[in-house]
Amino acid sequence: MKGFLAVFKREFKSYFATPLAYVFLVVFLFFSGYLTFKEGFFEVRQADMTAFFVNIPLLFVFLVPAAAMRLWAEEKKSGSIELLFTLPITVTQAVLGKFLAAWLFLVVAIALTFPMAITVCYLGEPDMGLMAAGYLATILMAGGFLAVGCFFSAVSNNQVISFVLSVVACGVLVFAGMPTTMNYLSSFLPSAAVKAVSIMSFQEHFESIGKGVLEFKDISYFVILIAGWVAACGVVLDERKAG
Repeated sequence: MKGFLAVFKREFKSYFATPLAYVFLVVFLFFSGYLTFKEGFFEVRQADMTAFFVNIPLLFVFLVPAAAMRLWAEEKKSGSIELLFTLPITVTQAVLGKFLAAWLFLVVAIALTFPMAITVCYLGEPDMGLMAAGYLATILMAGGFLAVGCFFSAVSNNQVISFVLSVVACGVLVFAGMPTTMNYLSSFLPSAAVKAVSIMSFQEHFESIGKGVLEFKDISYFVILIAGWVAACGVVLDERKAG
């Protein structure tokens, strides 16, 4: 446990030791606000955060891989990963420590959108349960994207390559569930195959939780997805350590 906490604290503090964290936060808050108000936030005359949550998946496709690309690629490039592996901690502790620190950083970024929630509450009487479900879905999606980015950061020695691979993988997982994609696939695939693709997509489960419907299948999807990609990251690093 001490090894895990040491990696967790070191990684979380490292985000704020450079301008990277502040640039990321400013970019995230700017675009999340811009896309929300661009979609006619005031024109709909409805006190909810639908306009905010609907743009989150597309925004995360680019921003979360940007936060994840440095997790292991930077360690390998600088050679500090060899030093990390000589410490009295397991690969699992190192992977979980770095992943959870990065996830907490993303949660901080999401939490800083609270002025938007306050604005909605000031303008009307929103469904607080629906708003909380939307934030839960956003945090789970951030964790899913981060797990994907963590894996590609472990398999690549270059941060740019890690970023590109993560964006492509996350983009596929999001756009696979889009209505336009479903309509296109249904033109040449059987309905069972189209449904299977939809089930594997971030989009369907994110929207389901965002509607306030907390079903086991949606929560378990994100849990299994995160656990699977993080475990794969651990396997890759275990092989490197053994080699």
